[in-house]
Amino acid sequence: MTSHITTAPIDVGALMATTEDPEAGALVVFAGTVRQHNDGKKVTSINYSAYIPLAEKSIAEIAARARRDHDIQCCEIRHRIGDMAVGDISVLVVVRAEHRGEAFAAGRYAIDIVKHEVPIWKYETYEDGTHEYVKGCPLHHEHPSNRHVAHADAGAGCSPSPTR
Repeated sequence: MTSHITTAPIDVGALMATTEDPEAGALVVFAGTVRQHNDGKKVTSINYSAYIPLAEKSIAEIAARARRDHDIQCCEIRHRIGDMAVGDISVLVVVRAEHRGEAFAAGRYAIDIVKHEVPIWKYETYEDGTHEYVKGCPLHHEHPSNRHVAHADAGAGCSPSPTR
């Protein structure tokens, strides 16, 4: 079984190598990184935590739905948990498809749904010494999982997001 949750730094090159496919003419890679600001505060570090069995199951289902609903060869998703510094990669989505349109659509779909559905909690520490859990997005009729294809406005009005 593939492990989607890791405590180690995410190796972009290794995941790209394991997904190589000569039938795929498109490669879309999305990496979410820890940024140094959120909601007007300067972030110094983040801790991601999860109930790993449920997070693993959720990510596996999202990758499977992306493969089922889009004409792609593969969708691999990794999410890191634990303490991270500004600039660290917290999530990685790799999609390979025959053509770029489906690769982009599947990649966007995968990251949007990960942010809305996977039970991963983000605890930020700020430069002023304060810290807090980041509020998540409510599920509602505009939730991207209710759409066949995620659109550019998926998640609009949802700030801050549950995992990023």
